[in-house]
Amino acid sequence: MSTALAHPGLALAVVCAVMAALAAVVYRVAALDRPLTVPRAAIRGALQLAAVSLVLTAALRHLWSAALVLLLMFVAAAVTSARRADAGWSGTWLAVALAVGVGAVLPLLLVSGVVPLQGVAIIPIGGIVLGGAMTATSLAAKRALDAITQRYGEVEAALSLGLSVRDSRMEVIRTAAADALLPGLDQTRTVGLVTLPGAFVGVLLASGSAVQAGAVQILVLVGLLLAQTCAVAVTMELVARAHVRR
Repeated sequence: MSTALAHPGLALAVVCAVMAALAAVVYRVAALDRPLTVPRAAIRGALQLAAVSLVLTAALRHLWSAALVLLLMFVAAAVTSARRADAGWSGTWLAVALAVGVGAVLPLLLVSGVVPLQGVAIIPIGGIVLGGAMTATSLAAKRALDAITQRYGEVEAALSLGLSVRDSRMEVIRTAAADALLPGLDQTRTVGLVTLPGAFVGVLLASGSAVQAGAVQILVLVGLLLAQTCAVAVTMELVARAHVRR
């Protein structure tokens, strides 16, 4: 019996359409927003995934094309982080945080041979690590900048006591920015108890081996923790030194 999940076809399209329609009904009854919000999002997501699937089919064949796809993903992640942080053009500095986070993980995985130097392995693992680093960077930058705005009096007080600008701002942002690491930590602490993450499920369905699925998942989770920790640490420095600001 095949273990493949969600075969493309008419049945899949009908089920997705029904779910989107039911969500639209709930939107209408509960007056959440415009009823067509979910159907439009579903259609957009389907079109984007179709386009990405075609691109990846070609990109996975060669190492250079896989690297190009990862570069485009990195650019998109940097733009997204800057926009979410509401930092204007200074938010482009957050690309440094993302580069440090991803750079701390991917070379280690590739040089060690744990992840083969092939597009079919690099793109999914790199995408997961990059996505986690992007989320942590965006959240850390936003909370750090919010903290400086809301607690600017404390920053001025620290300056009056002789602390440098960097140290004064760091006193305010350290706790707020560190909160960006909590989702990743909670996910790692509760894996297998509360949720079965996507990497585990994907490998399990593909290989049928729970042991192999667990090995891949712990590799992904620990890699995410390292990438997010490095990215948040650099983000804090960038905000503290006013490279990223509002």
